[in-house]
Amino acid sequence: MSKITRRDFINGTLVAAGTSMLAAGTSNQAVMAALDPSYYPPARHGLRGSHPGSNDHAHSRAWNQRSNWGRNTELDETYDLVVVGGGISGLAAAYFYQQKHGTDKKVLILDNHDDFGGHAKRNEHTIDGNTRIGYGGSQTLDGAPRGIVADLLKDVGVDMERFESAYDDDFFNRHNLGACCYFDKKTFGEDKVVKHPFSNHYNYVYGVPGAKISDEEAVEQTPLSAKGKEQLLRVLKGGMHAIDMPREEMREYTYFDYLKKILGVDDPGVLKMARHSAVDWSSGGSEDMSIRGAKGAGAMGFTPVAEYDPDRPYIHHFPDGNAGVARAMVKKMIPDVGPGNNAEELVLSKFDYSELDKSSNAVRIRLNSTAVNVHHIGDPESASEVAVQYINDNKSYQVKGKNVVMACYNVMIGHIVSDLPEEQEAALKLQTKSPLQYTSVGLRNWNGMKDAGIGFVMSPGRMHQSVMMDFPVSMGGYEYTKTPDDPCIIQMFSCPAGETVGAPELEQYREVRIKMLALQFQDYEDEIREHLGGMLSKDLFNFDRDVESISVNRWAHGYANGGPGNSTEIGRQPHNRITIANSDSAPGADAQVAMRMAHRAVNELG
Repeated sequence: MSKITRRDFINGTLVAAGTSMLAAGTSNQAVMAALDPSYYPPARHGLRGSHPGSNDHAHSRAWNQRSNWGRNTELDETYDLVVVGGGISGLAAAYFYQQKHGTDKKVLILDNHDDFGGHAKRNEHTIDGNTRIGYGGSQTLDGAPRGIVADLLKDVGVDMERFESAYDDDFFNRHNLGACCYFDKKTFGEDKVVKHPFSNHYNYVYGVPGAKISDEEAVEQTPLSAKGKEQLLRVLKGGMHAIDMPREEMREYTYFDYLKKILGVDDPGVLKMARHSAVDWSSGGSEDMSIRGAKGAGAMGFTPVAEYDPDRPYIHHFPDGNAGVARAMVKKMIPDVGPGNNAEELVLSKFDYSELDKSSNAVRIRLNSTAVNVHHIGDPESASEVAVQYINDNKSYQVKGKNVVMACYNVMIGHIVSDLPEEQEAALKLQTKSPLQYTSVGLRNWNGMKDAGIGFVMSPGRMHQSVMMDFPVSMGGYEYTKTPDDPCIIQMFSCPAGETVGAPELEQYREVRIKMLALQFQDYEDEIREHLGGMLSKDLFNFDRDVESISVNRWAHGYANGGPGNSTEIGRQPHNRITIANSDSAPGADAQVAMRMAHRAVNELG
């Protein structure tokens, strides 16, 4: 059999084919445990995250109001709880339900993706026989866990103190890797790496040194025009970090208003740098951020500012990000899924996905299954059960649950739960998420990064606005890359903004989402080739030689932004035997928030 390269995964062809093959001939979902032992999504590359096929049925329901899915097979399966959504919040809901009502209670978790964890996505890259572990979304357990979250983490074997020794905070200094900015030829007329980040975003990667050169020297090295250089230095030296403005005015004044009207900035290159300087803090372009928001995000003109969190360094990352937490919860509820007695021991544990949906399990996880209709059986006020219809392998199935937690994208709940009160349905459809992309790239070596001195680099002209060496975490027998000659993963991030500067936020989200999902894997590969090829030394980096694999984790619905007014509060209200979790219902884009929303939703079931 010929070697399968990353190009064989273009557009998720093998993913889709594999899923269909595994499900084919499975007439009863009670034997979904028939997943082939080789089924292992973390090792898949190509288009991941919102991978091809994962949202097809949801989009048919939401966009086309599809309600007829053909013959519907009613399975002889009734659960104490059905959870729609197998991300951090959905897994936590199953955990909390069993903690409250007993570990013998039967729970079914449905998820439309080929893996559990939601945005907590594990990416494995095997490079010359060496497996490198990374993440494709939710990164970290930021902030000290308290209360029910702390109890959950402790119970599933997460030791927060362990990260203090697992994270190599001297890695970047030891290798002389700092914070830089990459100006690409297509946008700025010249490929140039300047050892100055021109923003504060690098500070969330603990241990990365800031600018290696002065503001003046850095500005002079940029490929901007003389006018642009003068304006950039004006922003850095006379920018908002130095101004004494009342707090209320800081909230009302936009970042770009300040740059343009007070500092007199109109150079396109400088404005592009500014627009992309806050990256995920701004959930797209930073032009409409308030001054206070821009200052808090460390946007261009606010440097230098304090590190990300001086009292709690940003170090609480498993090698696979919060997939490590998701896997620990799954292991707790399905003990036979893989070896390991705590979260650290699970780092190198290869899970057996055929264990997830065995009928002997109290908790079952059914992947590749999109819920399309959830409703009480009879009058919601007196109903004792809820019907849950889902699509797997283009076939319709139905199970029953005595209770249901909707832990999916909250906008979809208004389309899926067919007996919701009209006001609640309308409120849920107002919730928003901004697009987000995490691309992990498996490299055979990182000599090019070392030569350029890049630990973290802003890239204002590219699809991926920032690129970094992955967090230097070694634990559970897994060792982070040691020398530039060793294989590694680099992470490339994008919180893309629309083409029209200043366009309404929702319009930009829609524009970006459509473009993101329309791109083929080849488009992403070509972009990454051009980005890395222009940024790194051609003597030390060759894309075809040095790039082993690429996982493009597209999240068309990424960071939760909530809805207008009190729509979030109205939307998350319990609906008799159906309650609502997910971080959207907070709203907030944080794993701990997702867990707290799960706890609330379970308690609302009584």
